[in-house]
Amino acid sequence: MTMGHTTPNPIHQDPELDRPAGLPPRRGPIRRLLRWGGFACLLAIALVFGGFLRFADSVTTLKPPTEPKADAIVVLTGGYQRIDQAVELLQKGAGKRLLISGAHPTTTPAQIRKMTQGSADLFSCCVDIGYDAIDTIGNAEEASNWIHAKGYRSVLIVTNNYHMPRSLAELSYVDPDIEFIAYPVVNSDLKSRNWFTDPNAMRVMLAEYVKVLLTGARNITGFGRHTGLRSASASGQN
Repeated sequence: MTMGHTTPNPIHQDPELDRPAGLPPRRGPIRRLLRWGGFACLLAIALVFGGFLRFADSVTTLKPPTEPKADAIVVLTGGYQRIDQAVELLQKGAGKRLLISGAHPTTTPAQIRKMTQGSADLFSCCVDIGYDAIDTIGNAEEASNWIHAKGYRSVLIVTNNYHMPRSLAELSYVDPDIEFIAYPVVNSDLKSRNWFTDPNAMRVMLAEYVKVLLTGARNITGFGRHTGLRSASASGQN
């Protein structure tokens, strides 16, 4: 009897059929990647949301010190109420000198004095106006130059409560050796009312929180950082 060659079976056996009963099927690399990617996205969303809640709580609970005292005062422009408060602190002796940082180039000292009802003597002796800053980064740079020129070591920072975390982050990045003391200006009592039901308040808080996150990333990586000064912008265009 002639023995013929055995013909191999062209149909491949599914490896999943050889797996013991009760074991789940193997997951492909793409499915595993999508699964872990989904977990990472959920974790990132939870961290961002938790960070916003922490940011909102810190802003709504910010209060001015009961007896503010420092070598000098810096107010970041963005509202007349900030400047009013800063001039009042100067009048009370909370600091030796005041810098109004980020004033518009067309704004004159006389206009600011009239708006705050400050005395001419106070403005002539103890108030400096900075016109170079165009944003919060510029405020920090302008304030740092002024602080070092005057030789101050501690400074009261006057700005709105929601703007304070980002302002302190920028100032501390530029000048980590200076003591910056927060003096928040509270336009409305966010702690005692449901600000999260107010669309305008929620919009401001969310926008500022995003800016805080971007500030932290920029200060860590250095990517996208600029001087925020008009003089630097003008020299870069020449």
